[in-house]
Amino acid sequence: MSNELNNNPHRRYNILTGEWILVSPHRTKRPWQGKTEKNNSEKGPDYDPSCYLCPGNTRTSGETNPDYTEAFAFTNDFSALLPDTPEQTLNNKLLKAEAEQGICKVVCFSPDHSLTLPLMETEDITKVVKMWKREYADLGAKENINYVQIFENKGAVMGCSNPHPHGQIWSQSSIPTEIQKKLKHFKEYWEENKRSLLADYLKQELELDERILAKNEHFVALIPYWAVWPYEAMIIPREHYQHIGQLNGKEEQSFAGIIKKLTIMYDNLFETSFPYSSGIHQIPTDGKDYPEWHFHMSFYPPLLRSATVKKFMVGYEMFAGPQRDITAEMAANTLKGISKEHYTTI
Repeated sequence: MSNELNNNPHRRYNILTGEWILVSPHRTKRPWQGKTEKNNSEKGPDYDPSCYLCPGNTRTSGETNPDYTEAFAFTNDFSALLPDTPEQTLNNKLLKAEAEQGICKVVCFSPDHSLTLPLMETEDITKVVKMWKREYADLGAKENINYVQIFENKGAVMGCSNPHPHGQIWSQSSIPTEIQKKLKHFKEYWEENKRSLLADYLKQELELDERILAKNEHFVALIPYWAVWPYEAMIIPREHYQHIGQLNGKEEQSFAGIIKKLTIMYDNLFETSFPYSSGIHQIPTDGKDYPEWHFHMSFYPPLLRSATVKKFMVGYEMFAGPQRDITAEMAANTLKGISKEHYTTI
């Protein structure tokens, strides 16, 4: 980037959504200033008898978890979507609504209550990836399921109601708004260039090497040029795949490995169990072809200057549009300079 542009207020374009973000690098020349508080880093128990996700424990629904030894999925006891919702619509002038059907599941990453993804072995994260693949295929094959969203809310600050390492999968009959935005821009680029939008973007990022965090044979983790959250990151497969079901065994391990590398960087940044929301965007499961789509996984962490200082989307962000002070390049340089060994093991 031109140094003049990168040091002054400017807007950056998100090629996936068509939206702009305001960047104000002059407001702070460093990623953070002042003290950097640390959270308690003591390892918790590997089993909690009061945890409704631990093996063998009874959940509030009355169901008892099996004594699972690896990734385990079950239907959410408090699902946001239900498979038998009656079909109804409302169309009263400017008031519109329609019933939505779906299935919500919980995926426990590990039987060990104390392990988050950066603390798990790569082979165990690979089992999580395999579970995601199975659930995406099984849920997507159902007649009334047209989209499957895999995600994780990590940490209480992100609304996580249970500290046991887990994520969620929501599947539904309609295609969500964020996916529709990306479909539009993926398709427009494909029709004009006959190439994947993200493949061409990834090629340019690798050539510039300004925002790359980690890479292996099959995946690259980077700070997107248009990132909104301070340390937002994206994992992109080098191959033009539409969904995780296309990954072979070696690629599953590579995906697991780069997830571990990225999340270790996060934890090491402020020496805390780093909160974030992450999600995988894949093609809808409505039976149509989407040759333009390139699957990717995004991480949206809220921490800004320390383990307790957060970035809030308020004021201008709520009423006008997203804004950030530290640039994507500053964030990438900070994360790249961090130890690759988890701080609790050093």
